[in-house]
Amino acid sequence: MRRRNFIKATVGAVIAWPLMARAQTRRIGVLMNLAADDPQSAKEISAFLDGLKERGWTPGGNLQIEYRWGAGDHELDRKYAPELVAFAPDVLLVAGGTTVGLLQNLTRTVPIVFVEVTDPVNRGLVASLAQPGGNTTGFTQFEFSIAGKWLELLKQIAPNVRRAAVIRDPSETSAIGQFAVLQATAPRLGVEVRPVDARDITEIERAMASFARDPDGGMVMTPTGAARGHREAIIALAARLKLPAVYAYRYYVTDGGLISYGPDVTEQCRRAAEYVDRILKGEKPGNMPVQAPTKYQMVINLRTAKALGLSVPQSLQASADEVIE
Repeated sequence: MRRRNFIKATVGAVIAWPLMARAQTRRIGVLMNLAADDPQSAKEISAFLDGLKERGWTPGGNLQIEYRWGAGDHELDRKYAPELVAFAPDVLLVAGGTTVGLLQNLTRTVPIVFVEVTDPVNRGLVASLAQPGGNTTGFTQFEFSIAGKWLELLKQIAPNVRRAAVIRDPSETSAIGQFAVLQATAPRLGVEVRPVDARDITEIERAMASFARDPDGGMVMTPTGAARGHREAIIALAARLKLPAVYAYRYYVTDGGLISYGPDVTEQCRRAAEYVDRILKGEKPGNMPVQAPTKYQMVINLRTAKALGLSVPQSLQASADEVIE
């Protein structure tokens, strides 16, 4: 009898083990606003995974992750958002405010952690920064005042600029606030700012070719999903049209852009892992405050400056976090 009971217990344990293992595996859905093969995608996801591993989560072990890549294409976002909800994740990691809105329309119960979102309160994504409420929290990327800094840097690195084309996505609610700051900053710098409302690279190329026919022009590339997905083409366009341009992210400059000022988005993904960990352990996203960037970085590409015939002031180089030679 004892032997029979032992065998039953052993068989029961063997059967139960896969069920226990599955029960202990947690699910994360990830929807990013870059392409899967973009080198920056690898950096952001690597930072996120490193943050999870530091907290005891192992993909393929106690964690299952399903990825989707929007590549700055809103149609792809609309396709992938319901797929990730159908995956029945325990938590979603999402990049970009428009994408967060899509997912909130699909679920008010699955926790959402966002990165790279501007002005989440006025977008209606959270009730407040301190107490987001609902199922969403995360990390903001810009205060609107940063837009004024972009124009100041453009004027410092290219003093002859008198006109600045501001490329923006009109479907992004943050575009209005950013352009208002640029308009307020422009008079004291002696610069006329002109909005270029463009949702894709074809519209951007057409508008910028027309803008560049007149002299003393420059460009401000505001952070949009479409711009991120087409940054190589935009950087090449600025070079071809001989337009000094300022960008929001470091990787535009490492890819050949002139100057950037903005948050470290890779670090945001690492910080997001902490929030995902806390949610998986039972905390409610609505009680977790939305966090701002801890650091902004300025990067200058001297090779690009030389190609544009610009002499970068030593004072500007000294204040940069990174100078690419």
